Amino acid sequence: MYKFKKILFLIAGLVLLASCAKDYLDTKPTSSTATPTIFETTQNAALAINGINKLMTRQYLGSQGFNGEGTIKMLYGNYPGAHFYVNLPGWASIINALYHDNTSSLYLYYPWYYYYMIIGNANTIIHNIDDAEGPEAEKEFIKAQALTFRAYSYFMLSQLYCVRWVDSNNGASDGLVLRLDESTGEMPLSTLAEVYSQVYDDLDVAIDLYTSSGLTRDNNYDPDKNVAYAVYARAAITRQDYPKAATMAVNARNGYPLMNNTAYKAGFYTPTSEWIWSSYGAPDETLYYYSYHAYIAYNSNASNVRNYPKCISRELYEKIPDSDIRKDLFLDPNGITYDTATGRGGSALKNYAMGLYPNLYSTAVAYAYMQFKIAAEDLPGVGNLNHFRSSEMYLIEAEAKYFQNDFDGAQDALEALNRDSGRDTEYSCDKTGAALLEEIKTYRAIELWGEGFDWFDLKRWKDPVVRKTHADGGSFLSTLAVTVQPNEQNNWTWRIPLKETDYNDAL
Repeated sequence: MYKFKKILFLIAGLVLLASCAKDYLDTKPTSSTATPTIFETTQNAALAINGINKLMTRQYLGSQGFNGEGTIKMLYGNYPGAHFYVNLPGWASIINALYHDNTSSLYLYYPWYYYYMIIGNANTIIHNIDDAEGPEAEKEFIKAQALTFRAYSYFMLSQLYCVRWVDSNNGASDGLVLRLDESTGEMPLSTLAEVYSQVYDDLDVAIDLYTSSGLTRDNNYDPDKNVAYAVYARAAITRQDYPKAATMAVNARNGYPLMNNTAYKAGFYTPTSEWIWSSYGAPDETLYYYSYHAYIAYNSNASNVRNYPKCISRELYEKIPDSDIRKDLFLDPNGITYDTATGRGGSALKNYAMGLYPNLYSTAVAYAYMQFKIAAEDLPGVGNLNHFRSSEMYLIEAEAKYFQNDFDGAQDALEALNRDSGRDTEYSCDKTGAALLEEIKTYRAIELWGEGFDWFDLKRWKDPVVRKTHADGGSFLSTLAVTVQPNEQNNWTWRIPLKETDYNDAL
């Protein structure tokens, strides 16, 4: 076992940038460039930001399956949730979330390693950019971007390795190791309240710097002020800071109108009007069979998709009104016989699916309730990877207003998302109380299905994962048809990996 220190903090002397094609960074790879060279000019420093962008879509830890942010969405958000089904009984330990206490597992270690790598790179930028030659506005914008990356990473780590805010004694529980400079020394855990305070502080400073710089980004994959607002909104709703969540959600979606139905059905592989932040994808910027889209895109030729298509749970599907265009993005078996133990259909279901979606790969198998929401732009799994959409911001606003007893405001946000967007022209909401909260939860599950939210939402709400077999009204394989209560499996909290505790004697 090599030292966590050597893996994670190599950035003390250089910035860990992946080799990148020229159309993505428009520069030579900089993985061996010393820190002083990178920060000679703001033009060079901007390449370091692009390098962090690339860290979100590269392979890690010698495993073809760890692919940056896509892995977080799939293995930590989708798989262990209640509404995402795939016929993989051999993956039951991941899907049923049984690794939370296994401190030597790569699955427990990966998010820690990945996000602290981003944090380390961001710290290097934050502490060196002021000495670069170049316009002050460019320094401000670059520093703001680095602060946004750091805030996002610490927030994501807190969702995995810390208890829910509601169980934290107002944040007094254990948080994370708050490394904010370029040192690699031993550090104790901060409290969860201190982690959120740092996330807020980073975003406040970033927003001020974005504003004072007067600059805007050129690409959807670059962080900007709207991204900072979006991270703020997501962090605030998780911390149960409802006034802040509502305000930031509205700020984040400003300038990002909801996409029309044509764009909604186009495959979720390229930015639309409502994509606030994404990661870049192109044929010469791909992980081939190990990219996120190669694991989920229905038209991929990857065996992960052809043999094991990703499906919505039957229970959630049946909650989608027939008037809602989102219902068309999943395969209703429509009375066609299929194996109710696994969900797999025969030639009749395959022919039916091909008739609806002719770009389904020719050798793919068809499953009841398989998804047609997410496609690949090119084979085997090329596509831009979304991180924040304005749709999520409407849902955050609805939830935040609900918890402030502004039921009218919550209803308005839901109607704007569902009816006014055209996704369901018949939608209306007059629910209040517990029924309104359940409506918000249902439409978060429908709108954000497959985008990595399911488990994280259930954790913060302190709701159980409940999966049922077909015989019980669900659609899960018996091995995966489990119920996980909020107080089980270490309260859904991943333990700190050995590769940190073995190195950091302050823990």
